[in-house]
Amino acid sequence: MSHCMNTTGGLAIALAVSVALASCTAEPEPETQAQGEPETAADAKLITLDLESGEYQRVLGGPPETHTMHSGLVTLAAGESVGEHSTEEYEELVVVLAGRGEMRVVDGPVMPLEVGRVAYCPPATTHNVFNTGSQPLQYLYLVARAVGD
Repeated sequence: MSHCMNTTGGLAIALAVSVALASCTAEPEPETQAQGEPETAADAKLITLDLESGEYQRVLGGPPETHTMHSGLVTLAAGESVGEHSTEEYEELVVVLAGRGEMRVVDGPVMPLEVGRVAYCPPATTHNVFNTGSQPLQYLYLVARAVGD
């Protein structure tokens, strides 16, 4: 992830996502590539987030755009929560970009959130994210299907 100031003075974040481990010069064999699935380094992405909008922004939408990863930018006003939900068969990572809050895990810890902190939820974990500060809480969440042993 790269942080930079854009030419209009607003903060922009570029998220580079490599969705395959293929060599930059190698082309996939047509018979081994499922239609619509990212399989080459050419499918890597650079995404610029609009941190000023205050609106939810889908970042990655899952297959066929990625193998299993979904992500989005969430902004919660003071006192708001995202709503209790379960990670189900996914792992979730929350990267705090602005503000303060808490991730409250049912039957688990309450994790304070602030800039520079990253919270992880394993599969089948019910949790909620609350803005406990006076300014907007903004975070990027990333979820991917957990792979068994």
